[in-house]
This record gives sequence, structure tokens and C-alpha cells, in this order.
Amino acid sequence: MNGKRLLTFLAVVVIMIGVVGWTSPSLVKDVRLGLDLKGGFEVLYEAEPLTGGDKVTAESLKETAKSLEARADKLGISEPEITTEGTNRIRVKLAGVENENEVRDIIKKPVNLTFRGPDGNVELRGDDFVQNAAQVEFDQLNKPIVSIKLKDAKKFEDLTTKLTGKALSIYLDEEMLSNPIVNYPISGGTAQISGDFTLEEANNLRDTINLGALPLKLNEKYTQSVGAKLGQQSLQKTVEAGLIGTAIILVFLIALFRIPGVIAGITVVTYTWMLLLVFTLINATLTLPGIAAFALGIGMAVDANIIMYERIKEEIRSGKSLLSSLRSGSKNSFRTIMDANITNIIASAVLYYIGNGAIRGFALTMIFSILVSIITNVFLSRFLISMLIRSNLFTKPSYFGVKEEEIREL
Repeated sequence: MNGKRLLTFLAVVVIMIGVVGWTSPSLVKDVRLGLDLKGGFEVLYEAEPLTGGDKVTAESLKETAKSLEARADKLGISEPEITTEGTNRIRVKLAGVENENEVRDIIKKPVNLTFRGPDGNVELRGDDFVQNAAQVEFDQLNKPIVSIKLKDAKKFEDLTTKLTGKALSIYLDEEMLSNPIVNYPISGGTAQISGDFTLEEANNLRDTINLGALPLKLNEKYTQSVGAKLGQQSLQKTVEAGLIGTAIILVFLIALFRIPGVIAGITVVTYTWMLLLVFTLINATLTLPGIAAFALGIGMAVDANIIMYERIKEEIRSGKSLLSSLRSGSKNSFRTIMDANITNIIASAVLYYIGNGAIRGFALTMIFSILVSIITNVFLSRFLISMLIRSNLFTKPSYFGVKEEEIREL
């Protein structure tokens, strides 16, 4: 018996199990859950221009999505998921929201900043201003004022030239914020809102303007709500089903392959841990379809083990030594395993490219699970079996699921 090989094998396994057991609770806690697991709501908005004749551009759609994300952040919602779809749609997913009705009202309510002339005509709109450019400053008397930067300085200068000596009222929706008189043309592209503000009122006004000046008008087309309790129940039942299924598979592997089956159990556990680690590192969102892909990935990882172990058993039956059987079986099975995995990666990549929402989450999880499976259930599995065989502790073919009478002498 080669004691060094056996000690190396035991050290690797103990370290792996120790790291998995020590870090798994924190990994599970840090994994970001989707609204179908954590509770919350999802809204699909259809955007249209603020004024007739204009068009929804890709830039204005992205700017509106950024404004919605900033508004959600301002409400204290952690990690909102806001994405654009097609040419005129924005999907908003907010997980872990308790006061859903209040948040929905604030999120969907478009607060439009306008500058109006004395006749009530709108001269400037929210899309004329630079996003998140409102700032609190102080005038000569050290009173707080709010300055706003415009995209087109020449347009504002022409407007103030036209309205010199007249009022230029500033509105948020239909609420007048200020009604200053234009004393002279203003160049430089910066407008100022002055009034008898306290510092707190000026800060609130700045935040309202930055969050409220949406480039587009949003119409709610679809909504879905998931209660936090229902989401937790879905998560609990899904995890329980996954654990039961994994346990049954591992028992099957041990009964069929003996020692390699135990190795497969170790690598499958390592695979699960590494996939959780990847999700945590890239800050991915785990949803129910993602968990389904997670479980499917475990099945594919087991398939890789079965293909390799069956090839090794065939080599043992042909009369080769255990080490020679491992080399030949691993080499002959590697191409089959890689062909299947590459095909699945291509299919998942196509799903990710043409899909959206839950479909993309499923596809992304599948891609990561395949890559992690290759590392753990091909290379790691082969490495651990090789160390056990070289230790000369398990030398009988029966330890690898092959009976003596099945071996054909060369």
C-alpha cells in the first residue's frame, strides 16, 4: 500500500469537505434571489414620447431605465433589476418589497419637470435637462438654490432672450415650484431655481428633479406580484425536492459503481458548492427556472461520471489493470462528454441570446453549470480515482463494480 497517495487523497477530500461545509452557509445567504423566491413584483412598461411626433430611441429608453433604477435605489430597494426589451419596453423587477402598493405608485408615476412661459406653453421638458445634473448651491445671501444643467445651452439662451422681463414658471407635473422673472439672457446652459428654501427642502427638490425628469412616458402593460411567504415556500419545496433527488442519485451511483460512486458523490457536492460560489461572485440572480437549471446541471454532472465510469468498467472487463483501465476509459470517454457539453452550451447560448427574463436566467445557469461540471466531474473525479488506485488499497475489480467472472483475460 502506498501510504503517501492515500494520505494525499484523504487530505484533499477532508480539505474540500471542510471548505464546503465552512463556506456554504454564507454562500447560500449571499446568493441573490429573484422575486419568485423572495417575493416582490414585476412590471412591464411600454414607453412612448412625451410629445407627439417624437420617437422612442434606444438612448432615451436606456436613460429612462436608468432613471427608474435611481428612483428604486432612492426608495431603499436593494439591487433592482431593470432591463430594456425591444424598441419601447422596460421590465422592472423588484424583489423583497413589503410595501408593494406604495412602491408601485412611486415607481410608475412619471414626474415631469417643465419650464412654462407666461402664456402657459411648455418651453422646456425633462428630456431637455442632463440626467441627475440638479445640484444644490448657495446664492450671494447664502440661501440654498437648485441649479439644473441643460443639454442645449443655445436653446436656453434663446429662450431667456425671448422671455427677458417676463416670468418663466417651473413645474413638477402641475405643481409650480418657482415663478422667477427672467431679467437678462442666460448663457452657459445652467438654470437656477430660487426661493425661500431651507437646505432640506432644496435637497428634496434636487432629488425629486433628478428622479423625476423621465425622458419618456410609461404605460403599464403587465404586472405580476409574488408574496414573500409564497416565494419562501417555493424556495423551500424546490430545495427539498433537489436534495431528495440528489440523494437518490448518489445512492444509485454507489450501488452501481462502488468506489467511483463515492468519488462521484464528493465531486457532485463540490460541483454544487462551486456553482453557488460562481453565482455569488458574479452577483447573479437565482430564480425558480435557475434552480431548475441547477438541478438539471447536477443530472448532467452525474451523466459525465456515469459515462467515464462505464468506460473504465469496460476496460477492466477486457483484462487491463486498474490504472490502465482508468487511463483508457478516461481518454475514450472524454470526447463523448465534451461533445455533449459543447452541444448543450451552444443550445444554452442561443436561448440566452433570443430569450429574456426567466429564459435567460435558465440559459445562463446552464452554461455555468456545464463549465463547472467539466472541472469537477471530469478532471477532479479522474484525479481522485487515480490517487486511490495508486495507493494500492483498492485493488480488486469488485471495488469498481466489476465481478471477477466478467473479466476477459487478454
